[in-house]
Amino acid sequence: MTEQQLREQMVTLARSMFERGYATGGAGNLSLKLPSGYFLATPTGSSFGRLDAERLSVVDIDGNHISGDRPSKEVAFHLAIYRNNHKCNAIVHLHSTYLTALSCLEGLDTNNAIKPFTPYFVMRIGELPVIPYLRPGDPRIAEELAKRAADYRAFLLANHGPVITGTDLIDAVDNAEELEETAKLALMLDGKSIRYLSKEEITDLQGRGK
Repeated sequence: MTEQQLREQMVTLARSMFERGYATGGAGNLSLKLPSGYFLATPTGSSFGRLDAERLSVVDIDGNHISGDRPSKEVAFHLAIYRNNHKCNAIVHLHSTYLTALSCLEGLDTNNAIKPFTPYFVMRIGELPVIPYLRPGDPRIAEELAKRAADYRAFLLANHGPVITGTDLIDAVDNAEELEETAKLALMLDGKSIRYLSKEEITDLQGRGK
């Protein structure tokens, strides 16, 4: 895809997520790799429902602002993932309702916040590690994500929300939607007797991908 097509795709997908309640106000941010080697990102404080394709931010791998409006300060942790996972070509960061609610719970397994109970979670996400709470914009978020970037497709920032990767922006958005639905189901099923997937069933699903 050309840069212009990728810009328009970002605007379209962001608006779709906004209209369906995955993002509110100016919360959350998106990024993707451009054919030029630079990165396209949502500007600081921008709403997913009101993006302008021509004003999207462009930065380099070191975070230098190349063109467009000023990028979100959180683009720093996006770049930390790109530097440490070369299969990642797009990132979605949301403050979506169910994953953010999950991120606020005490006692989460920091290695995997959602114990697998659907095959789709295993195939699309695998495991969901929890990043300890750090204030938004803290540079240590990037450091924590960099440590784990090569091994996971998604992350849960404690008391904040999810960060989800993909092979392209459509893939990252699909992964984000699947993960949000899984969190919704997990909260709905809390306190009930759940049939979790066995180790054998998980192993059978691993590697099958999407």
